[in-house]
Amino acid sequence: MSEPKLNRYTSAAPGTARFVAQHLIMKPYIWSAVTVHEHGVRNLEALKPPFVVIANHSSHLDAPLIYGALPRRLSKNLAAATAGDYFFSNWYKALPTALFFNSFPVQRQGHANRTGHRGLAARLVNEGVPILIFPEGTRSRTGAMANFTPGAAALSISRNVPVLPIALVGAYAAMPYGANVPVPGRPHVHVVFGRPLRAAPGEIAHQFSERLHRYVVEMHDTTARAYGMPTQADFARAVALRSAAAQAERDAASAAREVRPLEPPAPVEFRPLEQPAGEVTPLEPPEGMDVQPLEPPDPIESPVDGAARR
Repeated sequence: MSEPKLNRYTSAAPGTARFVAQHLIMKPYIWSAVTVHEHGVRNLEALKPPFVVIANHSSHLDAPLIYGALPRRLSKNLAAATAGDYFFSNWYKALPTALFFNSFPVQRQGHANRTGHRGLAARLVNEGVPILIFPEGTRSRTGAMANFTPGAAALSISRNVPVLPIALVGAYAAMPYGANVPVPGRPHVHVVFGRPLRAAPGEIAHQFSERLHRYVVEMHDTTARAYGMPTQADFARAVALRSAAAQAERDAASAAREVRPLEPPAPVEFRPLEQPAGEVTPLEPPEGMDVQPLEPPDPIESPVDGAARR
């Protein structure tokens, strides 16, 4: 893939097209399909580009919710890091992704298609472009949050920019993995803006990333409990129960294959013994041997019996 032109992410013409796509098409549709609640907006008052936005990732609603909920001054040039092997594999995916989310391709580990540019996020931050990164790396299949990869934290440390943590609550239920549109009934979703954070002195990327993960989980669960929605512990418990049930089914199927009922043996044909041909002559003692029949032995007197007679 050729080197991208960075002015695409900040120039006026693409910005105008993004504004039309985001605020006249995407946001009206999403806000009509789900009921959106925004929390912590005051945490955005002092925030200025460039910065790094992170959030939990469980639904295709996540990026539209973030772009729609952020003030225009912060979302205007926000560029989303997207999987190059999926969203930039062909033009009809790449074009709308770039139009709606000002996105740029990143390379994902473990994928044969290595579409993307190394170091592009850092170059964009240097140009003053805020970055959106989902540090779980992919959408959750279950609603439970995975650990964060340290890339967003490392970018924040290396470019000395703050991280804006966002917790998205209810997005998984509103549009779970595999769904193409939100579920009917305008389900409630919550966009929770946290305090912009920076790494503490001496804090390395993976430590900062773990702290960000804990903070997003805390924001998610505090909001979820307040509105009677599943917490991360609830999602994890459901995953564990489903895993245990699946393992029990596999064990039962394996046992059914191994233990087979005994089958009756094949019928055996019994034939009566036949008399040998010819005359049967009884055995006689050999000549010269006097064979006497055995006689019963003499009775043996028991000591007890003898004592009784005396």
